[in-house]
Amino acid sequence: MTWIDRLERRARRLAVPNLMFFISGGMLLVYLLSLLFPHLTGLLSLDRAALFRGQVWRLLTFLFVPPTTSPLWILFQLYFNCLLGRGLEQQWGVFRFNLYYLCGMVGAILAALLTGYGTNNYLNLSLFFAFAAFYPDYKLLIFFILPVKIKYLAILDGVLYLLGFVFGTWASRAAILLSLVNVVIFFGGSGLARLKTQMGYWKTRRNFRKYMK
Repeated sequence: MTWIDRLERRARRLAVPNLMFFISGGMLLVYLLSLLFPHLTGLLSLDRAALFRGQVWRLLTFLFVPPTTSPLWILFQLYFNCLLGRGLEQQWGVFRFNLYYLCGMVGAILAALLTGYGTNNYLNLSLFFAFAAFYPDYKLLIFFILPVKIKYLAILDGVLYLLGFVFGTWASRAAILLSLVNVVIFFGGSGLARLKTQMGYWKTRRNFRKYMK
């Protein structure tokens, strides 16, 4: 990916460290303000008709729309977003993670222009997929009790969104495809190679266990 290398040399100083901490902090602020002003998220979300009326701030503010209205779940989700962002920054560096997020952001905006409405849900999901690619054996505590490796959760999410793509509307299909364009850009070729290597590793480990028995 030499084009990323060239871009990084030219624009590295523009990268924002700890980007997901700022995004998550903005989400928390919007969530708290929305308790006082219930219509706030409607003014910040990505809406094509509103954009064409000149409300261009939505191109940025949709990133800060909270993913849920549950007070308990919002704290977990924001913590999880920070965890994903920090892990990906350690793998890629600040600039490449910023670029990955920016590509997903542009995809979400294009989806909104095509379908009429956009969301940050698939953009945040793309962080989850990337994190699972780098840290497949990282364990999450489901309901704070059951440890599950993140690669299995990523597979489950992938299946659910594949079903949503197959059986959903054209609008939902466009949103899924365009909002995950960063996954294709960063993992398109190397991701397949990594998956093939990982499957070979799993097969070798399974055969070794059978032999030891």
